[in-house]
Amino acid sequence: MKIRNATVGDAERLMSIYNHEVEHSTATFDLVPRTLDEQRAWITDRLGALGVIVAEHDGRVVGFASLSPYRNRPAYNTSVENSIYVDEAARGLGVGKALLTELVDMARARGFHTILAFIASTEQASEALHRSCGFEVTGRHKEVGRKFGRWLDVTVMQRML
Repeated sequence: MKIRNATVGDAERLMSIYNHEVEHSTATFDLVPRTLDEQRAWITDRLGALGVIVAEHDGRVVGFASLSPYRNRPAYNTSVENSIYVDEAARGLGVGKALLTELVDMARARGFHTILAFIASTEQASEALHRSCGFEVTGRHKEVGRKFGRWLDVTVMQRML
């Protein structure tokens, strides 16, 4: 498996992986699939201090991860939120762990102080992944999301760098 920085040229593949989660899971609280232009802009917005990385397996992008601003006020600038999405067909191959491990290293190297993850309570595999990479549960938000006709809690996990 190869981990590398994403490029705008990866947008279509990232959009495909992400939109599958929009339509079929609670891994994201987005309700409307992204367009190709939106996906390109999303990648472009994270170039520089933040970042998007992809995992390739047998020459095909099978997952991606990103750092995003935690909040938009200046006092939060050293805190970031992570996101990880793995193609359904590539789950169980260690893609998520490889991406999150690289993301933590990348955040540390870029001078961030802490990484937060906001995970739907229905996504136990994501909680386990984050725990395996040194994240701890720091809170739970009750019924803050609604998708597929049900209320969803969000677990907050954090890793200090």
